[in-house]
Amino acid sequence: MTRSPDAGAVLFDIDGTLVDSNFLHVHAWVQAFARAGHPVDAWRVHRRIGMGSGRLIAELLGDDADRLTEQVKDGHAERYAALADLLRPFDGARELVRTLAGEGVAVVLSTSAAPEEVERLRAVLDVDDVVEITGAEDVEEAKPEPDLVQAALERAGVGPDRAVFVGDAVWDVAAAARAGVPCVGVLSGGTSEAELREAGAVAVYPDVSALLAGWRTSPLAAVLPPA
Repeated sequence: MTRSPDAGAVLFDIDGTLVDSNFLHVHAWVQAFARAGHPVDAWRVHRRIGMGSGRLIAELLGDDADRLTEQVKDGHAERYAALADLLRPFDGARELVRTLAGEGVAVVLSTSAAPEEVERLRAVLDVDDVVEITGAEDVEEAKPEPDLVQAALERAGVGPDRAVFVGDAVWDVAAAARAGVPCVGVLSGGTSEAELREAGAVAVYPDVSALLAGWRTSPLAAVLPPA
């Protein structure tokens, strides 16, 4: 598919937005913390899904973070890999990405996931032929810092005024806002509409299937090339 030079870009978070993975991450983190001798309640983990792993661990371990970070990261990676067969794209995820690409819009997937996790997500989504991807290796700071959104803008070759971000967490909304990009929220990651709107989301949909059904009247339509 050929991108229109007059079109803008739609930037997508992956975990919890396009792929049903957030609660697999929660399970993997809970087990990793327990194995490290520092049990953490699942709800506390879920509240931080979407931010970079280093920040997540630091907030949940406090003074023990320096001592246990690598052990917990390794434990999460091991357990999450064991759960990989449960990953699946949300209904409408592939179709939304391909529909936008078919309209000439640049589509960039933006994630702070580790490289091995990104490969699994790419395999599950199966849209490599129509997207660009930016990951943790492309930036210094993960969400809620704006680095990932800015890297996605650079990959798309557009300014923040010609892009829209789609994400499921308040960290997505915060990162997009700091980069000057409006963010559309989805509820599929487990964060409420009220929280997403309070963080600054310009619109909120139940999931990407609902966004697909109404995308032409959504903020995504603003990046279409002129008729």
